Amino acid sequence: MKRRNFLHLAGASAALAFFHGHASAAPIGNNRKAHAITGTWFEFQHHSEVEGTYWNPALAAFTADDWEAKVAEIAGTGIRYLVLLDVAIYGKSFYPSALLPQHALTDNDPLETVLSAADKHHLRVFMSNGFFGDWRNPALLMQDKDVHQLRVRAMEELTEKYGHHPSFYGWYYPNETGINGHFDDNFIQYVNKCAREARRLTPRAKTLIAPYGTRNVAADDGYVAQLDRLDVDFIAYQDEIGVQKTRVDESNAIFEKLQRLHRKSGRNELWADVEVFAFEGEVYRSALVPAAPERVLAQLEALAELVEQVFIYQYTGMINRPGSSVTIGYRGQHDLYTALTEAGWLKRR
Repeated sequence: MKRRNFLHLAGASAALAFFHGHASAAPIGNNRKAHAITGTWFEFQHHSEVEGTYWNPALAAFTADDWEAKVAEIAGTGIRYLVLLDVAIYGKSFYPSALLPQHALTDNDPLETVLSAADKHHLRVFMSNGFFGDWRNPALLMQDKDVHQLRVRAMEELTEKYGHHPSFYGWYYPNETGINGHFDDNFIQYVNKCAREARRLTPRAKTLIAPYGTRNVAADDGYVAQLDRLDVDFIAYQDEIGVQKTRVDESNAIFEKLQRLHRKSGRNELWADVEVFAFEGEVYRSALVPAAPERVLAQLEALAELVEQVFIYQYTGMINRPGSSVTIGYRGQHDLYTALTEAGWLKRR
């Protein structure tokens, strides 16, 4: 599954100095192996209407109070990082923007709401810088000069509007092309162009990508050289279990290979993006539902000794605390919460 420069207010400088100091801190759990879920993606609307069947309407109706309650719920599990998948899609933004019209959501500025709640609960948010243009054509989005300029202007606008939040920890670059032995060179250029803008606007912010094609990584010096070239702090590889490209029993060997390559490079920290969803029917053409708890637990155990951080795609829509006032998604999400808390991957509040 595919998941995606702002600074001129004179009054923002002091707040951004605080943000920069916050972002420069070492990542939680740095230099140890992961034995807990520490991060999750979230979104205001899923890009595929059919995949988001069971949560898109609920998210569109979320009030500010609902978002605050959901962020508090997530923080209560011990998760410390939130990754916003996208700030815009289909030519509309999810926040008040001078660049694009806005999606009609109950909360007029859910991004402000989430960041404020994240400030309160000491969470760290990776801000998306996409999707500007047709997300189904990532090669175009990475190479088109007009799209890049719009992306840069959006990064500037997002920093101006939200850079004062201490929870604004870094950037997530959501455009992707699959790994086919090695990264496509256009992907590396895209990441590095984004990184230049991120450093210009938020010099100490951390950066994250989450590539797919994980099983296809070539265990050679050419791949190590590409890691050396990629100007990004964290690479959270999709385990691709949910999209049925990889079996659970293959995952450990794949991430062992990645661990060896990342150790040889030393440039980017190795994280995991664990897919906790399944498809209700045909892959990519049916609704996403929570995966069987035993499958998810096996996915997590396969990676625990190999990566620095375990992120999931995604809490919203797949996991809900029993009794939550903001339960969304398909039946089974309480079962996954219970299994993960009982196994110690999430804290029980």
